[in-house]
Amino acid sequence: MTATGDPRLLALSGWLAGLPRALGLQPDSLRPASADASFRRYFRLDARGIEGGTAIAMDAPPPQEDTRPFVHVAALLHQAGLNAPRVLAQDLAQGFLLLTDLGSTTYLAALDEDNADELFEAATAALVRWQLASRADVLPPYDEALLQRELDLFPDWYLGRHLGLALNPSQQQLLQAASRQLIDACLAQPRVFVHRDYMPRNLMVTSPTPGILDFQDAVFGPIAYDVVSLLRDAFVSWPEERVLDWTIRYWERARRAGLPVEPDFADFYRAFEWTGLQRHLKVLGIFARINYRDGKPDYLADTPRFVAYARAVARRYQPLAPLARLLDEVEGVKPRAGFTF
Repeated sequence: MTATGDPRLLALSGWLAGLPRALGLQPDSLRPASADASFRRYFRLDARGIEGGTAIAMDAPPPQEDTRPFVHVAALLHQAGLNAPRVLAQDLAQGFLLLTDLGSTTYLAALDEDNADELFEAATAALVRWQLASRADVLPPYDEALLQRELDLFPDWYLGRHLGLALNPSQQQLLQAASRQLIDACLAQPRVFVHRDYMPRNLMVTSPTPGILDFQDAVFGPIAYDVVSLLRDAFVSWPEERVLDWTIRYWERARRAGLPVEPDFADFYRAFEWTGLQRHLKVLGIFARINYRDGKPDYLADTPRFVAYARAVARRYQPLAPLARLLDEVEGVKPRAGFTF
């Protein structure tokens, strides 16, 4: 690919050309490796001196992105015995990393009815190992302030910007009360390392499986968060009975490993659902923000999936009935002019 007119790509190519000859890098072979919802870009390039013959170059432009958390969490994953990209070279000031290549086959691309049990079994085993490695004061806390900032994305970006809705005082009060319930449910859980986007798009079919990507936003927070991210995904939905079965399998594995999950599965599943609802509302806001702020419209096509997740959970729990009514009210509102699903 040509770097003409792309100063960042020119700088990245120059940085790669200056790395040790032993890596056998071929900067002229740079080609896009994957899309990302953030400002980060990933490129694959040939590398004769690296096992597998290719490497991944990350371009994370400052000040929009900070590569230090990626380097830090990658080290934590390796310490836990998990398969994450290794950092081969770094220039934190420029926002460049050279990484080992975990291939191009994501769980999202590979999953089907026949292999889902096997792949999710591997993913939950890796998740339990990640959680067992948890230590306090190593990752940022998934605290009340962060949980609230995430929930605020829903009224600000999804309801306000995308649907063009201005909530009346009664609706605002209702949403604030629901947010309080969801935040309390998250804060009441035992805390572990949380990947924060542990979903099939960020897991790779490799050896060993899974390879784990997109972990730079990891925090120390609720134990149910990553398993609900895995099973109620942004881009693929499963029948509820399969989600329930996989959740039970995770819970049983976590209990055997000594993780502090609820001793009664019904209590854990409630935490799973309420934590998922916090995430679903957040993601609705994020997908709208990615479209209107960052000019990336593709993610909005998956918002109906998250609305369906959120409505189903809110309807199942009497304390969340007011939120269920609000979601029912906004469901019939068409998106703002200029966008269609």
